[in-house]
Amino acid sequence: AEGCCAEPRGRGQLSAGLVLRWFQGHLQRCLGAVRYRLQQRCRVRLAACAGRPPTLHIVPCSDYVCCHISMAVRLIPAIPLGDALYLTALPPPGPPAPEALWGLNASRQEQRLLCWLKEQAPASSCHLKCLRILKGLRDLRGQGLEEPLCSHWGRVLSSYVLKTALFSVLLRGPLEAWDERFLLERLEDLVLFLRDCLRKQVLMDFFLGNPSVPEAVALPRFLKEAAPVNLLAAFDGPTLDLVAFQLISTWVQAPHIIRMYSSPRYWRPVPTP
Repeated sequence: AEGCCAEPRGRGQLSAGLVLRWFQGHLQRCLGAVRYRLQQRCRVRLAACAGRPPTLHIVPCSDYVCCHISMAVRLIPAIPLGDALYLTALPPPGPPAPEALWGLNASRQEQRLLCWLKEQAPASSCHLKCLRILKGLRDLRGQGLEEPLCSHWGRVLSSYVLKTALFSVLLRGPLEAWDERFLLERLEDLVLFLRDCLRKQVLMDFFLGNPSVPEAVALPRFLKEAAPVNLLAAFDGPTLDLVAFQLISTWVQAPHIIRMYSSPRYWRPVPTP
């Protein structure tokens, strides 16, 4: 454990960055030990990038074309906190963080919220489709941006930030308004909400210290009593303003993405906000 500790303020703290490096090294050695025994069944490869969790790529060996389906598994070291909460050696949203900083994984709570929404929302609710389209918009625009804006774009509009925005907008109004007939309207609401958050430089974490989370989701006490966290606090104003501008610019191109994700019967020209 001593080899995985950092002293950012003169105090020894378990470093997520050092744990991640240690984890990757052990994975490489373990993979080398079993690779020979697996070679008749599948090909395995570990893709590692500095500062990011490694990804294990698995490709089955088969004479059948249908069985040549590869699998990519991201391997993230984690420390259980109880109540289905984990500290993960996964950099949190934002600029590169100090090595000692760990991320908080509340995926079980996200699933509880999504299950509750599925029960409460119309059977044809479009909220998950809106999230997929928004991610598609983000990825499409990111391909045409140059550095450093490309990196800022992906970090500011991380998947966690997009999910947080979706949850926030969902609980602002009646869930009946998320029927698939209103997909374009709800998507526009989501984009404009994100734009406003970026301009105000504030988007609060949905689970940490948020009294608006439905009681049915049953959050652990740790999350209920935690101090609220602004997910955009690590970014400066000019960066967020630039991302907000690019977001609205990208929204004008939304028809190209909507054609990929939605039925043509929902198609109509998108007005410029």
